[in-house]
Amino acid sequence: MAKGLANLTQEVSAEEPVELPLRTESVAAVYYVDSEAELVGAVENLKTGTGPLAIDAERASGFRYGNTAYLIQLHRENTDIFLIDPIDLSKSPAWSTLAEFSNGLTWILHAATQDLGCLAEVGLKPAALIDTEHGSRLLNLPRVGLGAACEQLLGFRLAKEHSAADWSVRPLPNSWLNYAALDVDVLPALAKVLMEQLEQANKGHLAEQEFKHLLGFEPKPQSPDRWRSMTGLHDVKDVQKLAIARELWFARDALAQDRDTAPGRLVSDSSIVALVKSGISSKSELSSLKTFTGRASRSFLDVWWEAYAKGRATKDTPALKLVSTGIPNHRNWPSRYPEADARLQALKPVMAELALEFEVPLENLLQPDLLRRVAWEPEEDIAKQLLAMGARQWQVDAVASPISSALEKLSQETRPVS
Repeated sequence: MAKGLANLTQEVSAEEPVELPLRTESVAAVYYVDSEAELVGAVENLKTGTGPLAIDAERASGFRYGNTAYLIQLHRENTDIFLIDPIDLSKSPAWSTLAEFSNGLTWILHAATQDLGCLAEVGLKPAALIDTEHGSRLLNLPRVGLGAACEQLLGFRLAKEHSAADWSVRPLPNSWLNYAALDVDVLPALAKVLMEQLEQANKGHLAEQEFKHLLGFEPKPQSPDRWRSMTGLHDVKDVQKLAIARELWFARDALAQDRDTAPGRLVSDSSIVALVKSGISSKSELSSLKTFTGRASRSFLDVWWEAYAKGRATKDTPALKLVSTGIPNHRNWPSRYPEADARLQALKPVMAELALEFEVPLENLLQPDLLRRVAWEPEEDIAKQLLAMGARQWQVDAVASPISSALEKLSQETRPVS
C-alpha cells in the first residue's frame, strides 16, 4: 500500500472522524488583471464560460476608510479565474466592457450583502443572484461559512486565510491571491449542489424568492448620531461632554476620510471617551494626557484640541438620549407593555414549532423584528401586514395563519368573563 493512503475497505471507527481533503489551490488557472488590455481579454475569456458568474470582493476593513473593493474575483464554469485590480481600472474606458457583460448575468456570491454595496460603487450589479450562504441557511446547514459549506456539500476543506488582511497593499502577495482565487473557484460547484439539494427538499421556491429579495439590498444610510455608538460613551451623562464627544468623532471621521484610513487607526473610541471624561482645559494638558493615545494623537494635536474646544463652547448640545422611534425595545415589554409581551410570548413557541416543521432557522422563517412588530400591534389581516413589512410570500404562507390562530386563542383566553 502506498505510504499515506488509507485502506478504504477497512471500517472507520466512529471515534476517529475522517479528515476531509484540504483544497489549497484553485483548479482553474488564475490571472491577475491590472491593465485595460488584460481586462478586455478577461471578459472575452469569461464569455466562453457557462452558467452564472462567480464573484467575490476583498476590502480593507479596519485599514482604509469606507467599504471600497480592492480586489474583485471572477470565474465561470470552463473559464480561468481573473483577479481584477479595480482601483484604477474601474475609472478606465475598458471597465464598461466588464460592466455590460457582468450586469447581464446571474451572479453567485457567498454572503451577498457583504459585497453588493462595494461592487455597486464601481457599477457592477447582477441581473439575478444565488447567495450560497443564504441558501445554506435555507437548507438548514449547521454552519454556513464558505469553508463549512464546502465541507458539508462538496466534501473538502477550504484553506481560509488572509480574510482580515489589508487588501489595499500593492503588490499583493501570491499567498493572498491564491486565497482570493479559491473563493470563486469553488462557487459554481457549490451553487450547483446547493440548488439541487434545495429542490430535493422542496425549498427551491423559497430560495428563488429570497434571492430576488436580495437584489434590492442597499446598505443602511449612515445615521448622523452614529457617534453615540462609541465604546464607553454610554455612561457619559453630561450634555456638554456629549457635545465634545460629537465634535471629536466628526473631526476624526473627516481626518480619516481625508487620509483614507480607518478612523480607529488614528485614535480609538476609548481614547476619545477618555478625553471627553478628562475635563482638561488647555492644549498643553491634552498633550500630556496619557489616556489619549493613538498613532495620530499627537501628530494632529491641533485637530483634536480645536474639536474639543468647539464642543466645550457650543450651545448646540445634543440631547442626553435620542427620542425613541419605532416600537419600544421588547426587553421592556414585560414591565411596561404586558399585553404586547403576552402576545410575543404566545407567538414564540408557535414560530419555534414552525421552524422545526419547515427545517429552516427561526430567523429565516421570519425576521425577529417583523414578529415583534406584529406582536406589538397586530392588524386584522396578518398576511397583508407581513407583506407590507417586507416579508416574502413563502414566509407569509408559512406563518400568517398560525400567528392569527395563536393571537385569537390568546384573546379568547384573556377575554374577561361576562
